[in-house]
Amino acid sequence: MAGDAHGPLEQFRIKELVDIPVAGVQLDITNSTVWMVVAAAGVIAVMVGGTRKRALVPGRLQSIAELAYEFIAGMVRDTVGDEGRKYFPLIFTLFMFILFGNLAGMIPYSFTFTSHIAVTFAMAAVVFVGVTVLGFIKHGMHFFSFFVPPGVSVFMWPLLIPIEIISYLSRPISLSVRLFANMLAGHTLLKVFAGFVPALGVAGILPLAFVSALTGLEIVIAFLQAYVFAILTCLYINDALHLH
Repeated sequence: MAGDAHGPLEQFRIKELVDIPVAGVQLDITNSTVWMVVAAAGVIAVMVGGTRKRALVPGRLQSIAELAYEFIAGMVRDTVGDEGRKYFPLIFTLFMFILFGNLAGMIPYSFTFTSHIAVTFAMAAVVFVGVTVLGFIKHGMHFFSFFVPPGVSVFMWPLLIPIEIISYLSRPISLSVRLFANMLAGHTLLKVFAGFVPALGVAGILPLAFVSALTGLEIVIAFLQAYVFAILTCLYINDALHLH
């Protein structure tokens, strides 16, 4: 199926656009690379364009920039508290980059880089390592008390501590798989039903209506998955700062 030029999985194939060998390492520019740059450029364009005039009565672009800023600022404030303000740039960058990547993938003939586990796991790993380092900087060796459930008998520690450690180590996996799986499944489903439209002729009106509804749902999921990634990052930071 993946090798079929018209298969539903063909849209996820990474294609090499520019071959750049450096010291025996392939630093190729791929379609994934290009669309990451497009997403980053889109975020920069919206934020720079939206904050340039700072009009008293905001225009459309300024309203989008202000809404995004207030939304993420409120999320950080509600989940982490005042201590979380210094981590706002990280959360905001993650949210906007993932959101634009998800939405860019809705454009025909584009590429959804958030549908690849390598990309989502890299972002999740950065969050995981950063949060863990933050915990040790903030609490030192006392950070290990995070794996000891409060109020639990010492006799239960041998059972619960390994569970807590496994749960902690699984964070980057669950964070990355959640985003990757939703993008992969949604776009695959869209491609499958879109293939029915020309094949069924006049009767294709039904799958066409379904594709239209599913497209709207995918746009909602694009926002939702960016939000979930951002708010879980906030919760992880809160855990590192305040432990239990």
